Amino acid sequence: MQTFNLIPYLADNLPQIQITGEIERMETQLSIRYVVTGKIDSLLLPALSNSAARKHDLWKATCFEFFLAFKDQPAYWEFNMSPSRDWNVYAMDAYRQINMREESAFPQLPFNFQKTDRELRLDISVDLSAILHASQQLHVGITAILQTANENESYWALAHPGAQADFHLRESFTLQV
Repeated sequence: MQTFNLIPYLADNLPQIQITGEIERMETQLSIRYVVTGKIDSLLLPALSNSAARKHDLWKATCFEFFLAFKDQPAYWEFNMSPSRDWNVYAMDAYRQINMREESAFPQLPFNFQKTDRELRLDISVDLSAILHASQQLHVGITAILQTANENESYWALAHPGAQADFHLRESFTLQV
């Protein structure tokens, strides 16, 4: 198990929160826990869906994401999870939506979102056997987009190597599992 801390892309009016978590891989099973603490009441959360569904544009509101890639290969996957319970998984052949498509290997995405007075927590455990072998090493980028009640957005990642917030830059996939 590895721990992580997400850092915000520099911007005005950042929410006074912290995002930490844990990631663990056991063969083809990947588990990630995001924990948001601090002034969580300042965050705007999308309304809870009646049933979890695959949806587009989740990143336009508070959303948790992670990116997976293999070393020295341009293709990668983007996983989106909304506090609304909606989700999506995209496959891309190369940087920034080259041949972007919904990844059909994942007919659902099992994650749990909880909010208490003290924290927001998102836990996901997903079987990746449809896209990788147990012996393959993954490069992982972990990210979040947080929207506040006054509609400011902040972008959080393991690293921000670009001139602007860009979660698709491979240099931000800094964890290896």
